[in-house]
Amino acid sequence: MFLFDSFPWYTALMFVAVIGGLMFVNEITRRSKWLSIGMYIALPVVLTLTLWQHTAGSDSSTGSWFHWVKVYSALAGVLGFMYIRYSKKASKNKYWLMFPPLILSINILEAVIRDFEVYSLYSGEMYGAVINGITMQGGAWNIMNGIAGILNILALSGWVGIYITKGKYKDMIWPDQLWWWIIAYDLWNFAYVYNAVADHAFYAGAALLLSCTIPAFFFGKGAWLQHRAQTLAIWMMFTMSFPAFSDTSAFAVKSSHSETALWLVSGLALLSNVALIIYHVYKIRKNKRNPLTEEVYTDTRAYKKLAFKE
Repeated sequence: MFLFDSFPWYTALMFVAVIGGLMFVNEITRRSKWLSIGMYIALPVVLTLTLWQHTAGSDSSTGSWFHWVKVYSALAGVLGFMYIRYSKKASKNKYWLMFPPLILSINILEAVIRDFEVYSLYSGEMYGAVINGITMQGGAWNIMNGIAGILNILALSGWVGIYITKGKYKDMIWPDQLWWWIIAYDLWNFAYVYNAVADHAFYAGAALLLSCTIPAFFFGKGAWLQHRAQTLAIWMMFTMSFPAFSDTSAFAVKSSHSETALWLVSGLALLSNVALIIYHVYKIRKNKRNPLTEEVYTDTRAYKKLAFKE
């Protein structure tokens, strides 16, 4: 294959199973505050004190600073969103509504910094450098994708319109975060994983992104960020606990480490985010909106389907 080494049929089934498993756990915790507390508070506390110090040490592929920061920042996002979802006071507080774009921007920025770090440390390595079992290849593609991530942050808007649905789900809906932003984010994030953790990109890139994008497009519309935080936290807890799954198990899939593939995925990420920011600026000017204090896409059909209704 172009992006990855060839893999057997049962690995393709595992790919589908990973997507399904992430979606299932996301869905059951989406429906229950108490299951969420168990999954996103109690379980990581137990894992931190017991398992992770052995499975995610410095000699592990998940032992880098990035993995440790990512698991806790993902969990911080989930917990912050839970507070907004289950507290009427927080859901009406404009300062708490700043939290979703803030934690999302921090998560993107972490990856942007890592892309630049990979470029500075590993560019010029003809065949890449193997670090804890992961082949690192630095190049201009890291810079391209880092720029794409910054543009993705700049295209965030409309946090003031975030609201919580009624009923058992209590989803956190962000009407201004629409499909064009989500697709640009997905292309950027896949390119980041492919650039910086290439041998994990089959699951941590493609499968993980599909597990939050599918519900956001079909049965949990408007709640993409909530789905993203929860599936990311679930995956990070899993991979910190069982790093061999993506590294050495029968289901592991390695990157092709093709420079052409690296250029392609980062090029698509950059082009999509350039197009996103051009469209974003066009809408700001056309609708005369302030993206820091107002929703930008109020004139679009996609926004109107998600906008708050009494």
